[in-house]
Amino acid sequence: MNLLSARTFGSRLAYEDLQDVCERVPEPKRLNGKTILVTGATGLVGSFLVKALVMLGQTKVKGIKVLALVRSREKAASVFGGLLNLDLLSVIEGDVMSPLTVEGDVDYILHTASVTASKTFVTRPVETLLVAIEGTRNILELARVKSSAGVVYVSSMEVYGITDPDKERIREADLGYIDVLSVRSSYSEGKRACETMCASYASEYDVPVTIARLAQTFGAGVSREDGRAFAQFAKSAMKGEDIVLHTRGDSFGNYCYTADAAAALLTLMLNGEKGQAYTIVNERTTMRIRDVAGLVSKTLSGGSSQVVFDIPESSMTYGFAPDVTMHLSSEKIRRLGWSPKYDLPKMFLRLAEDWKEAEGTER
Repeated sequence: MNLLSARTFGSRLAYEDLQDVCERVPEPKRLNGKTILVTGATGLVGSFLVKALVMLGQTKVKGIKVLALVRSREKAASVFGGLLNLDLLSVIEGDVMSPLTVEGDVDYILHTASVTASKTFVTRPVETLLVAIEGTRNILELARVKSSAGVVYVSSMEVYGITDPDKERIREADLGYIDVLSVRSSYSEGKRACETMCASYASEYDVPVTIARLAQTFGAGVSREDGRAFAQFAKSAMKGEDIVLHTRGDSFGNYCYTADAAAALLTLMLNGEKGQAYTIVNERTTMRIRDVAGLVSKTLSGGSSQVVFDIPESSMTYGFAPDVTMHLSSEKIRRLGWSPKYDLPKMFLRLAEDWKEAEGTER
């Protein structure tokens, strides 16, 4: 079997994206002989990182070992398939909520594990908080014990809250208001607490952890079952159905393509400054949600689907975040040499093409 075939890595587009990421890793030979742990390894970002590291190990890096922390070996088998036959990839079945025992060195850690479903933020806010805080503490403890060379904590743009609308660009220091008594804040406040924990471990124990504030990320590899707004927009437009908004769509979205985000995270793993936070976003994608819906309609349906509004009495029904007007800046991480390549129309076109390829394969 050709282990570098597109099908082995998921799809033709995912394969292209992974190749792109491998070309953008700064000084990949620094990873020779290193062991990298990825948590949340069956999630969208985590699985993409695992596959990118595996491809690096097959093409550019010697002696690399990739550890994929998963909660289910069965799911790992469905996500990684034939890649699990490679000696360089090992699956660890476990939960970040429990202290981790890993034999040997752990040189780098990419901590992507998190509750990500908006509805869960309001239906299980306690669990949302605990997974964030306890899980991150366990990972940082592992990094401390193993004297890891680099750790990336994947945070979220939601830590910014409701920012100053008069600011043209929102940078890392421009944190805004979050209602701490709203149960949905279990996610955003959990992420803020974890960022403080990262800064604390960096200061007290010299753990070289870097924080990545990730904008909403999607691209080839997103499941058709994904329930987030961008996926719902794309599915409706591809069917020629109306795109239904359950808010007025006034909030601004900030986005990043999966391959761009992965390249950024690997850049931070190698070159990020200890205890610092970096926003990962393509600034060209910032757009009101209703305008995103219109763009998707035009791009994927040729305008045959329309944008319609069906607004419930309470936004808590869906777990929506409060309206925000922020335009995030990626200036800080750009200074490390990273820059995004995919704008919003290309992101949706590649998402749709990937779904069509998967549908053809299933037939």
